[in-house]
Amino acid sequence: MKKLLAMVLALVMTLSLAVSANAAFKDDKSISDDYAEAAAVLNGMGVFKGYEDGSFKPEGNITRAEVATIIYRIYTGDVAKNDKSGLYSTYNKFSDMAGAGWAQGYIGYCANAALVKGYPNGTFQPSGNITGYEVLAMILRAVGYDKNGEFTGADWALNVAKYAEQLGVLKNVAKTTNLGA
Repeated sequence: MKKLLAMVLALVMTLSLAVSANAAFKDDKSISDDYAEAAAVLNGMGVFKGYEDGSFKPEGNITRAEVATIIYRIYTGDVAKNDKSGLYSTYNKFSDMAGAGWAQGYIGYCANAALVKGYPNGTFQPSGNITGYEVLAMILRAVGYDKNGEFTGADWALNVAKYAEQLGVLKNVAKTTNLGA
């Protein structure tokens, strides 16, 4: 249940991109109060580390690599300063991992645990922006869904949204949020 709660909190933060963090981030003043509690919980859990310059960048776009990192940290509980994600850096089955740098291990673990999927052309596009549907699919896989490939094919996004709605995952996401963006 803790993992589901953490995943839902991560979803709310990821989809909104208007999250809050504690004073550990130099740009915490530009963060929405609506998500302060969720951000504080995930930051306190060690899921969020921020950027090298000490910022959190709440108004920036989140990448596929960053979401894979969040999924890894929550799913494995590996949030130590020197986490073990590097052990999985050679596990990647995507053709574009050479440019993934710091995220190779996170993506490698998640790919091999079937928590993340790539694109039909064999890439993961780690520095690419991620859609709400893709985030939902990753989170739902991490809590046990998509065992029968429901999130593949032409209707994958529709199925992701259906499961998320049934589970109440979208309850705190604004109705105006474009999950395809």
